[in-house]
Amino acid sequence: MPSQELINAMMKYKEELVKAGVLVAAEGLHPGSNAIRISYPVPGGKPKIVDGPFTEAKEMIAGFTLIEVKSREEAIQWALRIYRRK
Repeated sequence: MPSQELINAMMKYKEELVKAGVLVAAEGLHPGSNAIRISYPVPGGKPKIVDGPFTEAKEMIAGFTLIEVKSREEAIQWALRIYRRK
């Protein structure tokens, strides 16, 4: 789990996204211990399913934030605001 400080910063960031009317979705993901990986070795081939946890992963995606803005530049500016909070 992230630190309480990081959680508070993310909550404030999401509040700003909501106030600006650009937030579409924001969710946390399940832990890697519950993950599966599905890969298709060849197009049309039988899928390969591997259960987690994946010990080779150095970093895991813990969640996502989806926004709808008018331009690429605006999206970049919103994304950069996350790192200014650290």
